[in-house]
Amino acid sequence: MTDLPGYYFRVRENGGTMYRIGDETRHRRVDLEQVAVINTRNGEIRGSGNRPLAPEDRVAAETWLTERRALLAARRIDDIHRAIDHMNLTAQWVQSQASPDELEAVTDPLLLAMHDLRSILVRRKADRVEAARTGTDAPG
Repeated sequence: MTDLPGYYFRVRENGGTMYRIGDETRHRRVDLEQVAVINTRNGEIRGSGNRPLAPEDRVAAETWLTERRALLAARRIDDIHRAIDHMNLTAQWVQSQASPDELEAVTDPLLLAMHDLRSILVRRKADRVEAARTGTDAPG
């Protein structure tokens, strides 16, 4: 194998594990040496065994962290757009295809979820309108 990158990142629930790739073993096997654990939520980068990271390892980890956070943010927005599509498809299903039994099974959970979402959206919209009116930052 040739042209391997210098690092491999295994994605985990809240970040990833960074490995240095070595292919100089006697049997030409790829060797993965764990270098660091990266937390995407708080940005923490810890060297394996609490060892300090070499500068080039830290740069690689910070680059991956930045790129991973951007990817996750893009996916969140895409998921919201998909949810809007699903809401529209659900409305069409309710109007044209749903049986009384199917409606009985989904009406209350859907109404509660929609009420919860609407309440939060209205409150956050009001916060943004107020912040724009007063020239302050809207609360997060």
